Amino acid sequence: MIPVATAIDVTEEKETISVLLIEDDEDDYLLTKALVSVRENASIKLDWVDSYDRALTTIKSDKYDVYLVDYRLGHHTGIDLIQEAFRMGCRAPMILLTGQDDLTVDKSALELGAADYLVKGRIDAQLLGRSIRYALRQASVLAEVASKENKYRTLFERSIDAIFVATEDMRFQDANSSVEQLLGYNREELRNLNPARLFADLNQLRKLRFTVREHGQIKDFETILIQRNGRKRICQISVWEVEDRVGQPEWYQGIVRDITDQKRAQQDLILAEKLTMTGKIARSIAHEVRNPLTNLSLALEQLKDELDTDSEYVTMFTDIIGRNVDRIGQLITEMLNSSKPRDLERNKQDFNIVVKETLQLVSDRIKLKRMRLETTFAIEDCYTLLDRDQVKTALLNILVNAVEAMEEGKGVLSVKTNCTDDNRVYVEVSDNGGGITDADRQRLFDPFFTGKSGGMGLGLTATQNIINSHKGSIEVESKVGQGTTFRLYFPR
Repeated sequence: MIPVATAIDVTEEKETISVLLIEDDEDDYLLTKALVSVRENASIKLDWVDSYDRALTTIKSDKYDVYLVDYRLGHHTGIDLIQEAFRMGCRAPMILLTGQDDLTVDKSALELGAADYLVKGRIDAQLLGRSIRYALRQASVLAEVASKENKYRTLFERSIDAIFVATEDMRFQDANSSVEQLLGYNREELRNLNPARLFADLNQLRKLRFTVREHGQIKDFETILIQRNGRKRICQISVWEVEDRVGQPEWYQGIVRDITDQKRAQQDLILAEKLTMTGKIARSIAHEVRNPLTNLSLALEQLKDELDTDSEYVTMFTDIIGRNVDRIGQLITEMLNSSKPRDLERNKQDFNIVVKETLQLVSDRIKLKRMRLETTFAIEDCYTLLDRDQVKTALLNILVNAVEAMEEGKGVLSVKTNCTDDNRVYVEVSDNGGGITDADRQRLFDPFFTGKSGGMGLGLTATQNIINSHKGSIEVESKVGQGTTFRLYFPR
């Protein structure tokens, strides 16, 4: 049998079309043979089998281009035969023949894959020949469409990019394996999923829908998506509409790109530049200020020897000068320490124990301010390579800030540790304080930025420097009036 994919050329290049009639009545066979014997059907070669079982055996041989199937075949029907033939892998067109004009049979046959439907007694030679050639040509077109669909389906399935098909409301109709890996849901779950569950900010989903409806597309729309395990990823979404024949939107196709690591790398680069600049400023100040500051301190000591130290005013003013000289010196030292790269002494540590020891350092503050401490520690192995003292310093800065941000007698400090799927450990510190505005959150780790009176704004800069030295990262979430959550990640 000629492969279906090349069947489009049959009427032009092949002299004979092999047709098998499956009919249990010999008289009907003779009538059909007479119809194909006329001159206009000379290219049709007709063979005959008279039972359901013989038909299946012959179909397996794959020798025929078209099958004419009688509706009545003993205990079976022609529809049963068509279904079984397709299950066996037969792709040749099948035309159903019946002795009565039954719309129900007609509809069932066509739905199950029959190429055409002919009523005995109404068939003439011209109609039969035309039906056979039409069925062959239609099968060829369908095979070509199936081949193209298979090619594009393969591109869709194997694409590294997360590609999806959706409705106007951004409900999934289909998605490739990359979408499943990114979001953590399988295809069936995605079809039944309310897209609102994927967006950290529902306003972003509304904006996406509005833009696509208004303009027919959107490119590189940046938003935060929530995976099935609750983790948040920064993604870029591009969507465009696919129109039907009359130019109306029929469905929407889109691509999702996870840019979380890219964003993190950009932030790390910006931070490194900030720390470099802070280091340059600190070294410049140390060079330009410390020498005159030392002279000022020596001059003050000399001045004390010359002045009347019994005078209350003299003592008060010299103490003021002395304290501020010391404060300037301390500020310079902290600037240098917060900006310079950390020399790590990393050893295998139990991360839970490091966190517990750091909590002991703030336990007195928590008790004095009558706050509640809630802890949850990972049960699995949380060992990782850390510089114990420096990690405790970084975490202590976060804990102290959390305690100071909460109201006395009402504060709840929550601390938990866990391991991630990508081989990292993290500690999460949450408070129910006043929260941080988005504008302040963007500047949180900038040198000298502080919201506390008397603070120098170098604690969080030093914390991020320590975490960066460990190749880790920090995430901050905050809502004004609801509190703040810090997550400190370290590679295992």
